[in-house]
Amino acid sequence: MRPSFHPEGLYAESKVSAGEKSRPVLQMWHQNGRCPENTIPIRRTQKDDVLRASSVKKYGRKKHKSFPNPLSVDPDLLNESGHQHAIAYVEGDKYYGAKATINVWEPKIQQPNEFSLSQLWILGGSFGEDLNSIEAGWQSDAYQATGCYNLLCSGFIQINSEIAMGASIYPISGYGGPQYDISILVWKDPKEGNWWMQFGNDYVLGYWPSFLFSYLADSASMIEWGGEVVNSEPDGEHTSTQMGSGHFPEEGFGKSSYFRNIQIVDASNNLRSPKGVGTFTEQSNCYDVQNGNNGDWGSYFYYGGPVRTPPKPDKHKE
Repeated sequence: MRPSFHPEGLYAESKVSAGEKSRPVLQMWHQNGRCPENTIPIRRTQKDDVLRASSVKKYGRKKHKSFPNPLSVDPDLLNESGHQHAIAYVEGDKYYGAKATINVWEPKIQQPNEFSLSQLWILGGSFGEDLNSIEAGWQSDAYQATGCYNLLCSGFIQINSEIAMGASIYPISGYGGPQYDISILVWKDPKEGNWWMQFGNDYVLGYWPSFLFSYLADSASMIEWGGEVVNSEPDGEHTSTQMGSGHFPEEGFGKSSYFRNIQIVDASNNLRSPKGVGTFTEQSNCYDVQNGNNGDWGSYFYYGGPVRTPPKPDKHKE
């Protein structure tokens, strides 16, 4: 099975050269071979993976759903779930997909039950009630928390033999060194109604069937891009788990993590730069976000932070 249509403008956008030079990324298992045609790679579940979960039944499932809600006005509820975010977002229209090129790092994780991820969210429905979400990106963790990840329960249907869901990405960016990034596109097939995912310019990975969704069976009402961490407050203090590169946005390219060429798919199945991009973070003195726009990177932002540093003024939301 293949998508009936790709978004218009996909390959025109990919020909734009990035002003700051970043490099393509592969997966570590490619060093040991590939999978035959008409098969898919599946990451082997190790004993240690299962032992980290609270039970075999809960392995691979998300413990609790947390979505960055930039529309929340109650600061007391912002950190209720222990999840913190630094994101860019658009809302108020109908969206049929999203794309981003995401800088790849290996942030330090303090506790086994914590994680740090960088991804895009495609959301439909209402926060706190009935919300559909599709999420795709990279994650650094010792993951025991996890609606389902990768192929660990039914839902996403993979068709690609080259990319393994949940496998290690290689190489990763270094502070002041070479920068590596991955491109992810998720879009709704206007004919069949399934939501497809593409990795880079060459790999259509698979799809989420339309019957999985209620609100997203039509369209998304919000798109978000950015970082998320779990703060379990070990020893009563804020975790030292890093987001992105572990450095604040002000440090810029080669030091702070970025999303570049963020785009949305509109009702005409065209990829375009988002309008009215907002930014949001619960505690900007812990993890921050700064967005901008230029010819090479289109709409972009830097995000992340190290947490346990001299505090910056907290601006909450902008």
